[in-house]
Amino acid sequence: MNNTVESNGADLSRIIEMAWEDRTPFEAIEREFGLNESAVVRLMRKNLKSSSFKLWRERVAGRKTKHLQLRMPEVIRGYCTRQYKHH
Repeated sequence: MNNTVESNGADLSRIIEMAWEDRTPFEAIEREFGLNESAVVRLMRKNLKSSSFKLWRERVAGRKTKHLQLRMPEVIRGYCTRQYKHH
């Protein structure tokens, strides 16, 4: 596990947020933070409640948008345009 990520609360929060997002592929997390899918799974297991982790695993298991190779070509962005609100 990347100790830098664990010691940086902002990075940890962002990784968890990206992992929950339907359209953000694991490859984007790896590119930005250097964590492959199995490292993200370990991070989520360690940092979520057991019930939340189970819900997340069920949600991402087999979800085509979480893996670039399975994604349909017309899915070109990592998040919905309405997802982030201006502060």
